[in-house]
Amino acid sequence: MLTPSFESCFVLWGASGRMDEKPLVSVVVIFFNAAKFIGEAVESVLRQTYESWELLLVDDGSTDSSTEIARRYAERYPGTISLLEHAAHQNRGMSASRNVGVNHANGRFIAFLDADDVWLPEKLERQVAIMRAQPDAAMVYGPSQYWYSWTGAPADLIRDHTPALGVQTDQLIAPPILLTLSLKSAARTPCPSNFLVRRDIVKEVGGFEEQFRGLFEDQVFLAKVFLKSHVYIAQECWDRYRRHTESCVSVGARDGKKYSAGILYFNWLEEYLAEQGVTDSQTWKALQKKRFRYRRARFFSALRFGA
Repeated sequence: MLTPSFESCFVLWGASGRMDEKPLVSVVVIFFNAAKFIGEAVESVLRQTYESWELLLVDDGSTDSSTEIARRYAERYPGTISLLEHAAHQNRGMSASRNVGVNHANGRFIAFLDADDVWLPEKLERQVAIMRAQPDAAMVYGPSQYWYSWTGAPADLIRDHTPALGVQTDQLIAPPILLTLSLKSAARTPCPSNFLVRRDIVKEVGGFEEQFRGLFEDQVFLAKVFLKSHVYIAQECWDRYRRHTESCVSVGARDGKKYSAGILYFNWLEEYLAEQGVTDSQTWKALQKKRFRYRRARFFSALRFGA
């Protein structure tokens, strides 16, 4: 079951959850003061070659014009695009906002798109086809393009790149391999804007953990899925992950919160592994080593740069 706090949210503009010949995909876009980018994100959904989707725009208490931008889209596309928010327009963080979208999702599949990222046009069509061909897969993802050229600045035009995932692609991977590899830093975890997941598994693992408001919220969710289910890794790139100074990751790194947030995640993961009865020695060993490095981040940084 998902967290009881879902009962406190409400719909501002309703979507019908229409049925189609193809399985419905619920697209969840969470946003907080994203007026600069949210229009591009929504337009990239509207340009999808796969037409059986609903779009749930979840406002995390924005104070800029992004609320009004989202409202206009919901009014323009009634029955297809919905605007939701927390009770009293609260700011409750990324995990709670994703859960609001999940709670209102009608689709067989759920896709997340961060408000500062964009999808390539065939993203949903290709991923749904893979999931229908891979019934044992709870999730599919591929590499993301790290997108710098959106600025138009000459220095950024050559910075775009698509990092390798660190695992063999076009195959189904059994649990808990991906979690172990991510803890070893041998496999890159997917961007939230990239993966498509079955709605049933999201409900089964309990959605997102709401104590993680920003940093590591996606990795907490992925850890639960990677422990539970098979995941299909594709070689295709389907999204552009916008790199900018005001992103959650950039702000966290600039404020020095990355390692403290990471330790909270690893402590949570230790308790979760114990609760789930996980006995895989490689996973436990990888967790202990990763947490050790995070606790001594300054020391390892000094060794790396010769300080």
